[in-house]
Amino acid sequence: MTTITKDTATAATVLDASGVTMRFGGLTAVRDVNLTVREGEIVGLIGPNGAGKTTFFNCLTGLYVPTEGQVSYKGTVLPPKPHLVTQAGIARTFQNIRLFSNMTVLENVLVGRHTRTKEGLWSALLRGPGFKKAETASRNRAMELLEFVGLAHKAEHLARNLPYGEQRKLEIARALASDPGLLLLDEPTAGMNQSETRTTEELVFAIRDLGIAVLVIEHDMKFIFKLCDRVAVLVQGEKLVEGTSEVVQNDERVVAAYLGTPYEGAPGAEEAAEVEAAEAHAHGTAVPAPAPVPAAETDADADAGAGTDTEAEADDAGTDTDDTDPATGTDAGDGPSAAPDDAGTPAATGTGDANGTTEGDSK
Repeated sequence: MTTITKDTATAATVLDASGVTMRFGGLTAVRDVNLTVREGEIVGLIGPNGAGKTTFFNCLTGLYVPTEGQVSYKGTVLPPKPHLVTQAGIARTFQNIRLFSNMTVLENVLVGRHTRTKEGLWSALLRGPGFKKAETASRNRAMELLEFVGLAHKAEHLARNLPYGEQRKLEIARALASDPGLLLLDEPTAGMNQSETRTTEELVFAIRDLGIAVLVIEHDMKFIFKLCDRVAVLVQGEKLVEGTSEVVQNDERVVAAYLGTPYEGAPGAEEAAEVEAAEAHAHGTAVPAPAPVPAAETDADADAGAGTDTEAEADDAGTDTDDTDPATGTDAGDGPSAAPDDAGTPAATGTGDANGTTEGDSK
């Protein structure tokens, strides 16, 4: 593993996102997020699902035009066009792999070179010396990148035939083909096993050593805390905390956000309280309030009262209540119909069994 030796605290700023807010109608997906990335630095962006991480990435790369705020790369405000952002020096990968599956591995990387070639349509049609020279240079650069990620031996394979982990590597190689100064990785280890994750970690360190700053979204906390110089946490579209891995891991608000435990000052807490109050008010006007219960009455008293009422109803019903004489074990209220033991009634049988058992025990 490569050890970080450069002092990134004094390095020049590569990315400066200031007050980035993204709204979709009445939904605010990202709210007033500030983030900087410096040269030679690896910065992590974490948060629960739905926190707005990918939306923030899309704002940085021109896929979305922020509702408020601005994004600057090396001091220049970026235009809201993906190809112009790539041309400026920012490349990215996606959460879901987006390769040209019917093209070869080499051709996929060559696609990433389009922003760095100067040849136009007529040059391509005429295929003059200038075009052939540019084509050779692009091919050589693509092969260098495939060697860098460990896929040079599969240059002529179709992209769809690569294993999942190698498809991730190919996507990174294609992003590097644009010669970026900042690489954005959206969940680069998603779906990988432990060995593939470790290989990706080493690859990211190697990319940083090339002088390329890295901003990475990831849900694997072990990977992110081991990899990054700084980590920023998004919760419900707002930046909750930013700092070193130790600072973030020990922040109680981060733990509460991941466990779903509310905390004081949580994003959206005020709105949630207003909704709860409105629902309570609506419920109170629509449903009559229950009659007051005396303070001394307990649940046990209520249950006792309920039992008394039931017994009283049974007594009022008349003749079918239990009038068994405790001395003789016979039903005094049923008269002759319940007297014979041979009738096989449950009451008579039960009484006989009970008496027999008692006599046997006494003897």
